[in-house]
Amino acid sequence: MIKEIAEGVRAGRLDPVVLVEQALQRAEDSKQLNAVVHLDADGARQAAADHSRTGTLAGVPVLVKEIIEVEGLPYRCGSAAMNETGRRDAEVVARLRAVGAIVIGLSHTHEFAYGCTGTSNRVGPCRNPHDPTRMTGGSSSGAAAAVAAGIVPLAIGTDTAGSVRIPAALCGVVGFKPAYGTLPVDGVFPLAQSLDHVGVLTTTVADAAYAITALTGTHQPSHHAPTRLGVVVNEEYVDYTPEIGAAWTTAISRLPTIDVRLPDWAESFHTAADLQGPEAAANHAGREIDRYQPDVQERLREAAAVPASRYDAARAKAAEITAAMTKLLDQVDAVLTPTVLTTAPPIDAVDTKAGSLTVRAQLLKNTRLANLTRHPAITIPLPATGLPIGLQVIAKDNSQALATAHLISKQLEV
Repeated sequence: MIKEIAEGVRAGRLDPVVLVEQALQRAEDSKQLNAVVHLDADGARQAAADHSRTGTLAGVPVLVKEIIEVEGLPYRCGSAAMNETGRRDAEVVARLRAVGAIVIGLSHTHEFAYGCTGTSNRVGPCRNPHDPTRMTGGSSSGAAAAVAAGIVPLAIGTDTAGSVRIPAALCGVVGFKPAYGTLPVDGVFPLAQSLDHVGVLTTTVADAAYAITALTGTHQPSHHAPTRLGVVVNEEYVDYTPEIGAAWTTAISRLPTIDVRLPDWAESFHTAADLQGPEAAANHAGREIDRYQPDVQERLREAAAVPASRYDAARAKAAEITAAMTKLLDQVDAVLTPTVLTTAPPIDAVDTKAGSLTVRAQLLKNTRLANLTRHPAITIPLPATGLPIGLQVIAKDNSQALATAHLISKQLEV
Protein backbone atom coordinates (compact mmCIF):
# COMPACT_ATOMS: atom_id res chain seq x y z
CA MET A 1 0.00 0.00 0.00
CA ILE A 2 2.73 2.51 0.94
CA LYS A 3 4.73 1.89 -2.22
CA GLU A 4 1.61 2.18 -4.36
CA ILE A 5 0.60 5.46 -2.71
CA ALA A 6 4.03 6.97 -3.32
CA GLU A 7 4.12 5.71 -6.91
CA GLY A 8 0.66 7.16 -7.51
CA VAL A 9 1.66 10.55 -6.15
CA ARG A 10 4.86 10.66 -8.19
CA ALA A 11 2.97 9.68 -11.35
CA GLY A 12 0.21 12.23 -10.77
CA ARG A 13 -2.52 9.62 -10.26
CA LEU A 14 -2.94 10.50 -6.58
CA ASP A 15 -3.17 13.96 -5.06
CA PRO A 16 -1.37 14.58 -1.73
CA VAL A 17 -4.08 17.08 -0.80
CA VAL A 18 -6.77 14.42 -1.16
CA LEU A 19 -4.69 11.84 0.71
CA VAL A 20 -4.22 14.22 3.63
CA GLU A 21 -7.88 15.19 3.76
CA GLN A 22 -8.87 11.54 3.81
CA ALA A 23 -6.43 10.80 6.65
CA LEU A 24 -7.63 13.80 8.64
CA GLN A 25 -11.23 12.68 8.21
CA ARG A 26 -10.38 9.13 9.30
CA ALA A 27 -8.66 10.53 12.37
CA GLU A 28 -11.73 12.61 13.17
CA ASP A 29 -14.00 9.60 12.69
CA SER A 30 -11.83 7.55 15.08
CA LYS A 31 -11.48 10.12 17.88
CA GLN A 32 -13.04 7.75 20.40
CA LEU A 33 -9.94 5.55 20.20
CA ASN A 34 -7.70 8.32 21.58
CA ALA A 35 -5.00 7.16 19.16
CA VAL A 36 -4.15 10.66 17.90
CA VAL A 37 -3.26 13.13 20.65
CA HIS A 38 -2.53 16.06 18.32
CA LEU A 39 -3.76 16.49 14.75
CA ASP A 40 -1.74 19.03 12.78
CA ALA A 41 -4.42 19.68 10.17
CA ASP A 42 -3.11 23.06 9.04
CA GLY A 43 0.49 21.91 8.79
CA ALA A 44 -0.44 18.72 6.94
CA ARG A 45 -2.64 20.61 4.49
CA GLN A 46 0.12 23.10 3.78
CA ALA A 47 2.66 20.33 3.28
CA ALA A 48 0.29 18.59 0.87
CA ALA A 49 -0.41 21.77 -1.09
CA ASP A 50 3.32 22.49 -1.41
CA HIS A 51 4.31 18.90 -2.16
CA SER A 52 6.86 18.35 -4.92
CA ARG A 53 5.46 14.89 -5.78
CA THR A 54 8.88 13.36 -5.26
CA GLY A 55 10.37 10.90 -2.80
CA THR A 56 10.07 7.24 -1.91
CA LEU A 57 7.28 8.08 0.57
CA ALA A 58 5.72 10.78 -1.61
CA GLY A 59 2.41 11.92 -0.13
CA VAL A 60 2.17 9.11 2.44
CA PRO A 61 0.33 10.36 5.58
CA VAL A 62 2.23 9.43 8.75
CA LEU A 63 1.74 9.70 12.50
CA VAL A 64 4.69 10.14 14.86
CA LYS A 65 4.76 8.91 18.45
CA GLU A 66 4.54 11.87 20.82
CA ILE A 67 7.89 11.17 22.51
CA ILE A 68 9.54 12.01 19.17
CA GLU A 69 10.18 15.71 18.71
CA VAL A 70 8.44 17.44 15.80
CA GLU A 71 9.18 21.09 15.18
CA GLY A 72 6.25 23.33 16.11
CA LEU A 73 4.09 20.55 17.57
CA PRO A 74 3.41 19.84 21.24
CA TYR A 75 6.21 17.88 22.90
CA ARG A 76 4.62 16.38 26.00
CA CYS A 77 5.45 12.66 25.95
CA GLY A 78 1.95 11.94 27.21
CA SER A 79 2.65 13.65 30.53
CA ALA A 80 0.92 16.43 32.45
CA ALA A 81 4.37 17.25 33.84
CA MET A 82 5.72 18.26 30.41
CA ASN A 83 4.35 21.01 28.19
CA GLU A 84 6.93 21.97 25.60
CA THR A 85 6.85 22.73 21.90
CA GLY A 86 9.16 20.92 19.53
CA ARG A 87 12.07 23.17 18.58
CA ARG A 88 13.32 20.94 15.77
CA ASP A 89 12.51 17.74 13.97
CA ALA A 90 13.97 14.54 15.35
CA GLU A 91 16.26 12.91 12.78
CA VAL A 92 13.68 10.25 11.88
CA VAL A 93 11.08 12.99 11.26
CA ALA A 94 13.54 14.91 9.10
CA ARG A 95 14.06 11.72 7.10
CA LEU A 96 10.31 11.24 6.70
CA ARG A 97 9.94 14.72 5.28
CA ALA A 98 13.02 14.35 3.06
CA VAL A 99 11.46 11.38 1.26
CA GLY A 100 8.07 13.02 0.84
CA ALA A 101 5.99 11.73 3.74
CA ILE A 102 3.46 14.10 5.32
CA VAL A 103 3.25 14.16 9.12
CA ILE A 104 -0.40 14.65 10.05
CA GLY A 105 0.05 14.58 13.83
CA LEU A 106 1.19 12.82 16.98
CA SER A 107 0.14 9.41 18.27
CA HIS A 108 -0.62 8.37 21.86
CA THR A 109 2.08 6.91 24.08
CA HIS A 110 2.10 5.39 27.53
CA GLU A 111 3.56 8.27 29.54
CA PHE A 112 7.25 8.75 28.64
CA ALA A 113 7.05 5.33 26.93
CA TYR A 114 7.44 3.75 30.38
CA GLY A 115 4.64 1.19 30.23
CA CYS A 116 3.36 -1.65 28.09
CA THR A 117 -0.42 -1.16 28.39
CA GLY A 118 -1.12 2.20 26.75
CA THR A 119 -3.46 3.12 29.60
CA SER A 120 -1.48 5.93 31.30
CA ASN A 121 -1.43 9.25 29.49
CA ARG A 122 -2.46 12.83 30.29
CA VAL A 123 -5.46 12.37 27.98
CA GLY A 124 -6.45 8.90 29.19
CA PRO A 125 -6.03 5.41 27.75
CA CYS A 126 -5.76 4.47 24.10
CA ARG A 127 -8.50 2.10 22.94
CA ASN A 128 -8.25 -0.97 20.74
CA PRO A 129 -10.07 -0.62 17.39
CA HIS A 130 -11.21 -4.25 17.61
CA ASP A 131 -12.93 -3.62 20.95
CA PRO A 132 -12.73 -0.13 22.52
CA THR A 133 -13.16 -1.58 26.01
CA ARG A 134 -9.78 -3.27 25.61
CA MET A 135 -6.26 -1.88 25.72
CA THR A 136 -3.96 -1.46 22.77
CA GLY A 137 -0.79 -2.34 24.62
CA GLY A 138 2.07 0.10 24.70
CA SER A 139 3.94 2.14 24.70
CA SER A 140 3.45 2.87 20.97
CA SER A 141 -0.26 2.55 21.60
CA GLY A 142 -1.65 5.21 19.28
CA ALA A 143 0.60 4.14 16.42
CA ALA A 144 -0.82 0.61 16.46
CA ALA A 145 -4.41 1.74 16.94
CA ALA A 146 -4.14 4.31 14.14
CA VAL A 147 -2.75 1.83 11.62
CA ALA A 148 -5.30 -0.82 12.64
CA ALA A 149 -8.13 1.71 12.29
CA GLY A 150 -6.90 2.77 8.84
CA ILE A 151 -6.12 6.36 9.83
CA VAL A 152 -2.62 6.14 8.32
CA PRO A 153 -0.73 3.38 6.50
CA LEU A 154 2.49 4.12 8.40
CA ALA A 155 3.26 5.18 11.96
CA ILE A 156 6.58 5.68 13.71
CA GLY A 157 6.99 4.21 17.18
CA THR A 158 9.71 3.35 19.68
CA ASP A 159 10.56 0.05 21.33
CA THR A 160 12.59 -0.42 24.52
CA ALA A 161 11.09 -3.66 25.83
CA GLY A 162 8.45 -4.44 23.20
CA SER A 163 6.72 -1.09 22.73
CA VAL A 164 6.26 -1.46 18.95
CA ARG A 165 5.55 -5.19 18.89
CA ILE A 166 3.16 -5.47 21.84
CA PRO A 167 0.56 -2.97 20.58
CA ALA A 168 1.02 -4.18 17.00
CA ALA A 169 0.18 -7.72 18.10
CA LEU A 170 -2.83 -6.67 20.20
CA CYS A 171 -4.20 -4.46 17.41
CA GLY A 172 -3.55 -6.87 14.55
CA VAL A 173 -0.91 -5.01 12.54
CA VAL A 174 2.75 -5.45 11.65
CA GLY A 175 5.29 -3.95 14.05
CA PHE A 176 8.98 -3.98 13.16
CA LYS A 177 11.76 -3.18 15.61
CA PRO A 178 14.81 -3.22 13.35
CA ALA A 179 18.31 -3.88 14.64
CA TYR A 180 19.68 -1.39 17.14
CA GLY A 181 20.73 1.85 15.47
CA THR A 182 18.97 1.19 12.16
CA LEU A 183 16.75 4.23 12.69
CA PRO A 184 18.21 7.17 14.64
CA VAL A 185 17.08 8.02 18.17
CA ASP A 186 18.29 11.64 17.91
CA GLY A 187 15.38 13.81 19.04
CA VAL A 188 13.54 10.95 20.77
CA PHE A 189 12.94 11.38 24.53
CA PRO A 190 15.05 8.54 25.94
CA LEU A 191 13.76 5.77 28.13
CA ALA A 192 16.89 3.61 28.30
CA GLN A 193 19.62 4.36 25.78
CA SER A 194 21.05 0.82 25.86
CA LEU A 195 17.73 -0.62 24.72
CA ASP A 196 15.86 2.13 22.83
CA HIS A 197 14.98 1.43 19.19
CA VAL A 198 12.86 3.37 16.68
CA GLY A 199 10.49 1.19 14.65
CA VAL A 200 7.61 1.21 12.20
CA LEU A 201 4.01 0.02 12.28
CA THR A 202 2.23 -0.89 9.05
CA THR A 203 -0.47 -3.18 7.72
CA THR A 204 1.87 -5.54 5.83
CA VAL A 205 5.43 -6.83 6.00
CA ALA A 206 6.04 -5.43 2.52
CA ASP A 207 5.09 -1.97 3.78
CA ALA A 208 7.44 -2.30 6.75
CA ALA A 209 10.30 -3.31 4.47
CA TYR A 210 9.56 -0.46 2.08
CA ALA A 211 9.42 2.08 4.92
CA ILE A 212 12.75 0.93 6.37
CA THR A 213 14.37 1.13 2.95
CA ALA A 214 12.97 4.63 2.44
CA LEU A 215 14.14 5.86 5.85
CA THR A 216 17.63 4.36 5.66
CA GLY A 217 18.33 4.90 1.98
CA THR A 218 19.63 1.37 1.68
CA HIS A 219 18.04 -1.69 0.09
CA GLN A 220 18.00 -4.82 2.19
CA PRO A 221 19.94 -7.68 0.54
CA SER A 222 17.92 -10.70 -0.56
CA HIS A 223 17.89 -13.81 1.61
CA HIS A 224 16.98 -17.36 0.72
CA ALA A 225 13.55 -18.59 1.69
CA PRO A 226 13.89 -19.77 5.29
CA THR A 227 13.88 -23.53 5.73
CA ARG A 228 15.02 -23.82 9.36
CA LEU A 229 12.76 -21.87 11.65
CA GLY A 230 13.54 -22.25 15.32
CA VAL A 231 10.46 -22.54 17.52
CA VAL A 232 10.97 -21.55 21.13
CA VAL A 233 10.45 -24.27 23.73
CA ASN A 234 11.37 -22.38 26.93
CA GLU A 235 8.26 -22.78 29.05
CA GLU A 236 8.08 -19.08 29.92
CA TYR A 237 7.71 -18.13 26.24
CA VAL A 238 4.80 -20.52 25.67
CA ASP A 239 2.83 -19.84 28.86
CA TYR A 240 -0.05 -18.60 26.75
CA THR A 241 -3.81 -18.41 27.05
CA PRO A 242 -5.91 -20.99 25.16
CA GLU A 243 -6.70 -18.47 22.40
CA ILE A 244 -3.01 -17.78 21.78
CA GLY A 245 -2.17 -21.47 21.99
CA ALA A 246 -4.73 -22.47 19.36
CA ALA A 247 -3.55 -19.87 16.82
CA TRP A 248 0.14 -20.49 17.58
CA THR A 249 0.08 -24.27 17.28
CA THR A 250 -1.97 -24.13 14.07
CA ALA A 251 0.48 -21.67 12.52
CA ILE A 252 3.59 -23.60 13.57
CA SER A 253 2.18 -26.84 12.17
CA ARG A 254 2.23 -25.25 8.68
CA LEU A 255 5.88 -24.15 8.81
CA PRO A 256 9.29 -25.91 8.54
CA THR A 257 10.40 -25.75 12.18
CA ILE A 258 12.83 -27.20 14.68
CA ASP A 259 12.73 -26.76 18.44
CA VAL A 260 15.22 -24.34 19.97
CA ARG A 261 15.90 -23.10 23.46
CA LEU A 262 16.57 -19.40 23.94
CA PRO A 263 18.95 -18.04 26.61
CA ASP A 264 17.56 -18.50 30.12
CA TRP A 265 14.39 -16.43 30.32
CA ALA A 266 14.72 -15.18 33.91
CA GLU A 267 18.34 -14.17 33.44
CA SER A 268 17.60 -12.32 30.19
CA PHE A 269 14.50 -10.60 31.52
CA HIS A 270 16.10 -9.36 34.72
CA THR A 271 19.29 -8.32 32.96
CA ALA A 272 17.25 -6.10 30.62
CA ALA A 273 15.30 -4.71 33.58
CA ASP A 274 18.52 -3.87 35.43
CA LEU A 275 19.78 -1.97 32.40
CA GLN A 276 16.52 -0.16 31.77
CA GLY A 277 15.78 0.93 35.33
CA PRO A 278 18.90 2.95 36.20
CA GLU A 279 19.02 4.55 32.75
CA ALA A 280 15.36 5.57 33.01
CA ALA A 281 15.89 6.95 36.49
CA ALA A 282 18.83 9.03 35.28
CA ASN A 283 16.82 10.37 32.35
CA HIS A 284 14.09 11.59 34.69
CA ALA A 285 16.32 12.95 37.45
CA GLY A 286 15.27 16.46 38.41
CA ARG A 287 11.87 16.22 36.74
CA GLU A 288 8.51 16.56 38.50
CA ILE A 289 8.00 12.86 38.96
CA ASP A 290 5.22 13.43 41.51
CA ARG A 291 3.09 14.75 38.64
CA TYR A 292 3.53 11.59 36.58
CA GLN A 293 0.91 8.86 36.27
CA PRO A 294 0.90 6.65 39.41
CA ASP A 295 2.23 3.52 37.65
CA VAL A 296 5.07 5.45 36.02
CA GLN A 297 5.97 7.09 39.33
CA GLU A 298 6.17 3.69 40.99
CA ARG A 299 8.26 2.26 38.16
CA LEU A 300 10.75 5.12 38.38
CA ARG A 301 11.07 4.84 42.16
CA GLU A 302 11.79 1.13 41.82
CA ALA A 303 14.29 1.92 39.06
CA ALA A 304 16.12 4.44 41.22
CA ALA A 305 16.63 1.74 43.85
CA VAL A 306 18.68 -0.51 41.55
CA PRO A 307 22.29 -0.27 42.79
CA ALA A 308 25.14 0.59 40.44
CA SER A 309 26.65 -2.85 41.01
CA ARG A 310 23.57 -4.52 39.51
CA TYR A 311 23.66 -2.19 36.53
CA ASP A 312 27.33 -2.94 35.90
CA ALA A 313 26.70 -6.67 36.22
CA ALA A 314 23.79 -6.39 33.80
CA ARG A 315 26.00 -4.76 31.16
CA ALA A 316 28.45 -7.65 31.37
CA LYS A 317 25.69 -10.27 31.37
CA ALA A 318 24.02 -8.60 28.35
CA ALA A 319 27.14 -9.21 26.29
CA GLU A 320 27.09 -12.91 27.20
CA ILE A 321 23.39 -13.29 26.38
CA THR A 322 23.85 -11.44 23.09
CA ALA A 323 26.69 -13.73 22.08
CA ALA A 324 24.58 -16.80 22.89
CA MET A 325 21.64 -15.44 20.90
CA THR A 326 23.85 -14.61 17.91
CA LYS A 327 25.28 -18.13 17.98
CA LEU A 328 21.77 -19.56 17.93
CA LEU A 329 20.76 -17.30 15.03
CA ASP A 330 23.77 -18.60 13.09
CA GLN A 331 22.17 -22.05 13.22
CA VAL A 332 18.62 -21.17 12.12
CA ASP A 333 17.07 -18.68 9.72
CA ALA A 334 15.05 -17.09 12.52
CA VAL A 335 13.47 -17.84 15.89
CA LEU A 336 9.70 -17.75 16.32
CA THR A 337 7.73 -17.01 19.49
CA PRO A 338 4.25 -15.83 20.26
CA THR A 339 4.55 -12.04 20.43
CA VAL A 340 2.27 -11.67 23.43
CA LEU A 341 0.88 -14.41 25.66
CA THR A 342 -2.69 -13.09 25.74
CA THR A 343 -5.13 -11.20 23.59
CA ALA A 344 -5.85 -7.57 24.47
CA PRO A 345 -6.92 -7.34 28.12
CA PRO A 346 -9.74 -5.03 29.22
CA ILE A 347 -8.59 -1.51 30.01
CA ASP A 348 -9.93 -1.82 33.55
CA ALA A 349 -7.73 -4.88 34.18
CA VAL A 350 -5.01 -2.48 35.38
CA ASP A 351 -7.24 -0.72 37.91
CA THR A 352 -5.69 -2.73 40.75
CA LYS A 353 -2.00 -3.27 41.47
CA ALA A 354 -2.40 -7.06 41.28
CA GLY A 355 -4.22 -6.78 37.96
CA SER A 356 -1.60 -4.43 36.58
CA LEU A 357 1.25 -6.77 37.51
CA THR A 358 -0.51 -9.75 35.90
CA VAL A 359 -1.22 -7.86 32.68
CA ARG A 360 2.33 -6.48 32.43
CA ALA A 361 3.81 -9.95 32.88
CA GLN A 362 1.64 -11.35 30.09
CA LEU A 363 2.45 -8.50 27.71
CA LEU A 364 6.20 -8.13 28.29
CA LYS A 365 7.39 -11.69 28.69
CA ASN A 366 8.35 -12.47 25.09
CA THR A 367 9.52 -9.15 23.68
CA ARG A 368 12.27 -7.97 26.02
CA LEU A 369 15.01 -10.34 24.83
CA ALA A 370 15.39 -8.75 21.38
CA ASN A 371 15.95 -5.32 22.94
CA LEU A 372 18.64 -6.73 25.19
CA THR A 373 20.47 -8.46 22.32
CA ARG A 374 19.59 -5.69 19.83
CA HIS A 375 18.56 -8.15 17.14
CA PRO A 376 15.71 -7.20 14.80
CA ALA A 377 12.26 -8.50 15.72
CA ILE A 378 8.98 -8.22 13.89
CA THR A 379 5.43 -9.21 14.80
CA ILE A 380 2.90 -10.30 12.20
CA PRO A 381 -0.80 -11.05 12.69
CA LEU A 382 -1.82 -14.71 12.84
CA PRO A 383 -5.08 -16.01 11.41
CA ALA A 384 -7.42 -16.00 14.39
CA THR A 385 -11.07 -15.69 15.31
CA GLY A 386 -11.85 -12.94 17.76
CA LEU A 387 -9.18 -10.56 18.98
CA PRO A 388 -5.83 -10.25 17.14
CA ILE A 389 -2.87 -12.52 17.88
CA GLY A 390 0.74 -11.96 16.84
CA LEU A 391 3.71 -14.15 15.91
CA GLN A 392 7.18 -12.76 16.58
CA VAL A 393 10.17 -13.34 14.30
CA ILE A 394 13.67 -12.68 15.68
CA ALA A 395 16.53 -12.85 13.19
CA LYS A 396 20.21 -12.01 12.85
CA ASP A 397 19.70 -9.01 10.56
CA ASN A 398 16.92 -6.80 9.22
CA SER A 399 16.67 -8.39 5.80
CA GLN A 400 16.40 -11.91 7.23
CA ALA A 401 13.73 -10.82 9.70
CA LEU A 402 11.69 -9.18 6.94
CA ALA A 403 12.16 -12.03 4.46
CA THR A 404 11.12 -14.60 7.04
CA ALA A 405 8.10 -12.61 8.18
CA HIS A 406 7.02 -12.09 4.58
CA LEU A 407 7.26 -15.79 3.77
CA ILE A 408 5.34 -16.78 6.92
CA SER A 409 2.64 -14.24 6.17
CA LYS A 410 2.21 -15.70 2.69
CA GLN A 411 2.18 -19.29 3.93
CA LEU A 412 -0.43 -18.55 6.58
CA GLU A 413 -2.81 -16.66 4.31
CA VAL A 414 -6.28 -18.14 4.40
